[in-house]
Amino acid sequence: MTFFGPMQLSRFLLFLLLAGPVLAQNPTAVPPAHASPLKTYALRLHPGDDLRQQLTAFVQAHHIAAGAMLTCVGSLTVATLRLANQEGPTVYRGHFEIVSLVGTLSAGGSHLHLAVSDSTGRTIGGHLLDGCLVYTTAEIVLGELSALEFRRETDPTFGYQELVVRTAPAAGSTEPIKNSKRK
Repeated sequence: MTFFGPMQLSRFLLFLLLAGPVLAQNPTAVPPAHASPLKTYALRLHPGDDLRQQLTAFVQAHHIAAGAMLTCVGSLTVATLRLANQEGPTVYRGHFEIVSLVGTLSAGGSHLHLAVSDSTGRTIGGHLLDGCLVYTTAEIVLGELSALEFRRETDPTFGYQELVVRTAPAAGSTEPIKNSKRK
């Protein structure tokens, strides 16, 4: 009884030859992660408020050790961003819609990215810096991850202060959550 004819056998052997190295690889290691209850806050900023300064003040006042920006919509008259691979700020003046504000929040240091669009729909984004002034409103919902603590530590790869996730002291150990090495 034959399962493969000569042509099918040739194709199968070619498949094994080409796909063998891929099939033999170990699956990519999944970085460890920890779950946490989520407490949400909703707030509104008013005309003239500095978006970053108000977020920083809120995080400090509520002692948020680990937070995430869930959503933000609104408008700005000044958008101050650090663009990709640039050392200093770039300041844009006009009327801008906030189309996205994402990132991590912590009393020990936040990392936020802002995207805004102008009246033509042109969109620009980068690191949120002080100096982003609210035009009409900024409607914000942010989340606090009470079982975690976010810290910023120098990553030797590039020398930047990068996120280190720890279990919050009240929830247990403050040991960092280590990433497993990929093979």
